[in-house]
Amino acid sequence: MTETPPDSLIPYDEIVQEALRAVVGRVLGQVEAGGGDLPGNHHFYITFKTHAPGVSIPASLVARFPDEMTIVLQNKFWDLAVSDTGFSVGLTFSGVPAKLDIPFAAITAFVDPAVDFGLQFQAADSDLAPEPHDDAENDSPDGPRAIPADDGSNVVTVDFGKKK
Repeated sequence: MTETPPDSLIPYDEIVQEALRAVVGRVLGQVEAGGGDLPGNHHFYITFKTHAPGVSIPASLVARFPDEMTIVLQNKFWDLAVSDTGFSVGLTFSGVPAKLDIPFAAITAFVDPAVDFGLQFQAADSDLAPEPHDDAENDSPDGPRAIPADDGSNVVTVDFGKKK
């Protein structure tokens, strides 16, 4: 007698992903505001989808990394610029300097190993149509339906892995 809870008509997963991507933007923005110098031993591994909308990287890198690519911001990067939607940075690959433009929506992972902090994301793809869903049950012309009691089973816990 298990009842499956109805699918949410509020895109909680997308809202949480967007909020966590804002963490990446804020961290990179602080580095940019500090003149591009990383504080202490902090350094970042940023993984992103190379074919995501808005990603601009050299064709040679797309050929080498046709799906995902991880960059490291540690010692040798320059011209970090952060906007509301993404960032750009200069890096060297096999001795060749390159400028990368990466929207936050293309990021699939952000890790700062210096403090054992990491975030993983689903790649956002604005070209995908929303999945079809049933009509909202509260829009019935017959009036509102009874809503089953909430037992807390739809609550999601976000654990950032902080050691206690």
